[in-house]
Amino acid sequence: MATNPFKHIKLSGPDDSMHYASAYGRGGENNIPKRNRKEHGERISRQLDQAWRESENKFLVAYPERAGIYLEFISAPGFELMIKSLEDLRQGIRLCNVRTETSIIDDEETETTFATVFVPTDKREFFFEKVNAYLIEGKNAKLVDSIEELRTALLIESFWTDGKSLMPGEQPEWCEVWLRAGSENGEQVAANFEAVLDAQQINSKPGHIKFPERIVKLIRVNRAQLQNLSKNSDDIAEYRRAKDTAEFFLGLQPFEQQEWIDDLLGRLSVDEKSRVRICLLDTGVNNGHPLLLPVLPDSNCLAVVEAWGTHDHSCHGHGTLMAGVAAYNNLQELFESSENITLYHKLESVKILPPRGQNEPELWGDIMSQAISIAEINSPESKRVICSAVTALDTRDRGRPTSWSGAIDNIASGAFDNEKRLLILAAGNVANFNQITSYPVNQETDSIHDPGQSWNALTVGAYTTLTDITDPSLNDYQPLAQSNQLSPFSTTSLTWESKWPIKPDVVFEGGNIAVDPSGKWTECNDFSLISTHHQPTLNLLSPFNMTSLATAQAAHFAARIQAMYPDYWPETIRGLIVHSANWPEELFRQFVRSAGSKKEIERLMRRVGYGVPNIGRALYSAANSLTLISEAEIQPFVKEKGKKRTNEMHLYRLPWPVQILQELGGAEVKMRITLSYFIEPGPGEIGWEDRYRYPSHGLRFQINSPTETEDDFVARINRAVRDDVHEKPGTKSPSKHWVIGQRCRDKGSIHSDIWEGTAAQLALSNLVAVYPSIGWWKERSYLKKINNKARYSLIVSIETQEQDIDIYTPIAVQLKQGVSIGIRTTR
Repeated sequence: MATNPFKHIKLSGPDDSMHYASAYGRGGENNIPKRNRKEHGERISRQLDQAWRESENKFLVAYPERAGIYLEFISAPGFELMIKSLEDLRQGIRLCNVRTETSIIDDEETETTFATVFVPTDKREFFFEKVNAYLIEGKNAKLVDSIEELRTALLIESFWTDGKSLMPGEQPEWCEVWLRAGSENGEQVAANFEAVLDAQQINSKPGHIKFPERIVKLIRVNRAQLQNLSKNSDDIAEYRRAKDTAEFFLGLQPFEQQEWIDDLLGRLSVDEKSRVRICLLDTGVNNGHPLLLPVLPDSNCLAVVEAWGTHDHSCHGHGTLMAGVAAYNNLQELFESSENITLYHKLESVKILPPRGQNEPELWGDIMSQAISIAEINSPESKRVICSAVTALDTRDRGRPTSWSGAIDNIASGAFDNEKRLLILAAGNVANFNQITSYPVNQETDSIHDPGQSWNALTVGAYTTLTDITDPSLNDYQPLAQSNQLSPFSTTSLTWESKWPIKPDVVFEGGNIAVDPSGKWTECNDFSLISTHHQPTLNLLSPFNMTSLATAQAAHFAARIQAMYPDYWPETIRGLIVHSANWPEELFRQFVRSAGSKKEIERLMRRVGYGVPNIGRALYSAANSLTLISEAEIQPFVKEKGKKRTNEMHLYRLPWPVQILQELGGAEVKMRITLSYFIEPGPGEIGWEDRYRYPSHGLRFQINSPTETEDDFVARINRAVRDDVHEKPGTKSPSKHWVIGQRCRDKGSIHSDIWEGTAAQLALSNLVAVYPSIGWWKERSYLKKINNKARYSLIVSIETQEQDIDIYTPIAVQLKQGVSIGIRTTR
């Protein structure tokens, strides 16, 4: 990036808004088996009759207070089940959960879909009538043909959506119960279930997590108790095993001296007017450390449970280590510098882990929600970057939403209080350290830990630049990872289904491993950064590594952006972090053999996300490299006269300096576009199939190709416009210009891609459309959110390698913005 940095240019919003309808229609045909109607219909009718009689005998007679029964519908292996037709909310018929099981048929993996449905007693005839209409008139063919088997729901198996090996046996285990609850009756459902728990004498944790159509409660039960719950409650949607957490056990050694700290403190100033805070959710912080005293007063040291105290109870001082890096980023660089340092942010600490004993399973989403509320009540005016490196021990979710990650998405989106928040989470460390030298295979098969699959949070993995060994006792050792490669500690999302978001989003320094010729490995000070020790009376500094280190650095990075641009939305701060990232050449070459292969690019991103963020790009534009930012609001859907549809599309006409770009002609330029927004979660298993989606809404972007007029571009992507002009344009999308491509980038709730081409081509590619995709706001209109508006941040940069070209000033003048230099040191 060239010198002479300027502040980014803020756009006033989109240039145009128009009615939007997808240009791609309703999709392809369903994958449903072909059936003999008479034979198949009679078989399903018999199964339905038998299932209902079994349920009446087992449940309605023994439990007369029951309002209905649970049925289980099963697909043929390798075929779809028409999930959307199994629910009719007007009739009180509700889909509880959808799950899949994989089996091997003819040496190939094949999926079978299972759906559990609640049917009220007085709606017994609902499915009988559908099957009869199928037999007589051929109606409901897609639904009935998709059903291979129908039976009474099993007491546990039909509701258990975790791995079967995790089901409780004779000994009680902590489990999550997901209850069906509407927006009006949620608290009554929770109260009714509490009464059932009391009657069954089942131990439970206080509190619950609330989602649209779901309430999550934590209970301690054995298998028999779960069976009784299934018999006694009409509100069960699913069961899952509760999550354990781990504190990060780091073998840390002090290696710095008091005079380094004294020298740094002598050069340090803290901007007392700044309202930016990094809120650490961890083991507490010992703020008596001399480096933490200036940035973490006692009034900002808090705890979820007051009796825990606010001190750092971890034997390795994890919370205090996080604090040192969150405050200063790289202390070694600051120690070696002689420059004055100004910090434009302070810290907060909320202790979320108990100081003694085993950490019992909790509703961690509820714990984190409480912690954030405590911080916000304590300092309501703060601009807050929330940071947590506490993760689950296991990785069984492999990308699917959980109560924890769903709660994170709720908190970030402001689903219940309309307050948007920036959360930064650790991807988690490899679980099997015995296999750590099986690099990078071990890292690629070890999934990112819950809640790192959160759609709205910035999830941070690790790479490393640390390869020099100075310790004489390690003369025979070599670094496991080479410089600018994946850190040996980092986890990935390669094992996830492709529908889940790309994670991690970005990577920061996480440290390396030293290995001798025999394969023996060790952590060492040379391959760590340094941070504040939790016992400053004994030691002042300790080594710090793994994804916790990376996450603390990311929080520091975010705080610098927030301090520079105090009015930017959380969506924009997250977007700028991703937007500024790239892949170092060594990291790119580690996993990509063919630079033009979008499939290899996607696999790279599931290892390291968008790469390593660059603070210069995130903070500043330059004469030959500028960034435009729009923070806008769009209404994705609308319901009018009883009909649901997509609502609007935004169009931006980017103010390119056309003459300058055309004069550059064939010179290579890059344009990057990032679209960042927060979704509201619908995390029950029903959120994974057909219209039952996890995100409340989706947004997408596209640009025009160099040969495409505005009319043709709008008509290509907007069916509503095309229907008006009665023809489909013959123009094509500029897919060949994109590095990542639409198939990969359109996952999760942040989408970023790099356009490559000539300056002359870019001069003609100046139109950006932002438009909605499917979500439960539209599909579950009875939740009355279909007319909601959604915020988004659109970030667009163009960059040329020509150092003497000024593209910033003509755009600033065109937009009538000043061209003041905006430099401020925010280390």
